[in-house]
Amino acid sequence: MITKFGHFTNMTSITTKNAIIHFNEVVYTELNTYIKSTNPSSIFILVDTNTHDLCLPKFLAKLESGDIVVEVMEIPEGEDHKTIDICTGVWEALSEYHADRKSLLINLGGGVVTDLGGFVASTYMRGIDYINVPTSLLAMVDASVGGKTGVDLGVLKNQVGVISEGSMVLVDTSFLETLPSNHMVSGYAEMLKHGLIYAKSYWQSLINFENLKLSDLDGLIYDSIVIKNKVVTEDPKESGLRKILNFGHTLGHAIESYFLGNADKTPLLHGEAIAIGMILESYISHKQLGLSNEDLTEISSGILKTFSKVIIPQDDQEVIIRFLKHDKKNSYGVVKFVLLEAIGQPKIDCEVSNETIIEAFAYYNSLNLN
Repeated sequence: MITKFGHFTNMTSITTKNAIIHFNEVVYTELNTYIKSTNPSSIFILVDTNTHDLCLPKFLAKLESGDIVVEVMEIPEGEDHKTIDICTGVWEALSEYHADRKSLLINLGGGVVTDLGGFVASTYMRGIDYINVPTSLLAMVDASVGGKTGVDLGVLKNQVGVISEGSMVLVDTSFLETLPSNHMVSGYAEMLKHGLIYAKSYWQSLINFENLKLSDLDGLIYDSIVIKNKVVTEDPKESGLRKILNFGHTLGHAIESYFLGNADKTPLLHGEAIAIGMILESYISHKQLGLSNEDLTEISSGILKTFSKVIIPQDDQEVIIRFLKHDKKNSYGVVKFVLLEAIGQPKIDCEVSNETIIEAFAYYNSLNLN
C-alpha cells in the first residue's frame, strides 16, 4: 500500500462546463471562500462509514462555516448500498433537518458517495447545490468529474440517475493515504482507460506503475482529470465523443453486476471488473477493427501486471452476455461497444456478435502474462 504522496506543485484549477476543480493546497481556501460568498442556509456533509472515521475529522478541521449549521449524514460503505432505498433515507434526513433550496450538500467519499450524493442533491427540491470531495482514486479521476450521478437498480449498475454537475470538485490527494491497496488499484483502471482512449503517451507512462515515483502520482491524477474533462466538456450529455469513456465498461459492468449478484462469487471492485472488460474489448477490437497484435499484447500484459486474472467459465459467460441487454448505451435493443483501432484511437457505436464475445473470453482465460 502506498502511504505517502508527493504533491505535484503545478496543479492549476480546471474549469469545467458548469463547475471548477481545485487541487491540494488551494482546496480549503476555495471551499471557504465559496461558502462565504454563497452563504448557504445550512450545510450537509454526506459520508460513509469509512470516510466518517478516516476523512471527516480532517475535513471539519479545515471547514470554516461560521454561524451556518453543519449536519453530517452517514451511509453504509460499499457498492451494494448504492440504492434508491439509501437515497430515500438521505432525502428524509434532509427534510427532517429542514434543508431548503439554499442548502449545500458536500459529498465526502468515494464513487458511491459522490454518485449517490450528487443524485440526491440534484433531485431534492428539484435541485440544491452540491460539492464533491472525492477521497478515493476512482472518485478523483472518474466518478466525481463530469456530472454523472445515480444509483444501481438491484445489481444493474447506474440504471437510475441524471447528468448534473456540482458547483465544485475538491481533490485533496492526501486522502488517498486512507485507502487500502485494492481500492488504489481499482481507481488505477480508470486512469489506464483514459490512456487507451485518448493518449498513448499517457498509457505508456502508467503501465510501469511499479516503477513510478510517489512524487509522480499527483501529476498523473491531474492528467487523467484533464483528459476526462476535455471529453465531457465537448460532449456533456454523451451524444457522441463522451461515449469513448465507456471503453471496457460494456462487458466490465456486466461482469461487475454478475459477480455482485451471485452469492457464489466474491464481488469485484469496479476497477477489477473494468480491467477484465478492457482486455476483452481489446481482443474484440483486434478481431473487428484490426487492433494490432502488438497493441493487444501490450494492453493485456500492461493490465495483468497490476490486476489479477479471474477465470470466467463458459456458464458464467452466457449469463454475463445476458446482462448486456441492460447496458445504457444500447439503442433499439442493439448492444453498442467502444472499440480501439489503435491505442489512443477509439471508435464508438460498434456492434459485436455473441460469438466474438465468447472468443474474447477464451482469449482472456488463456492469458498467462504475469
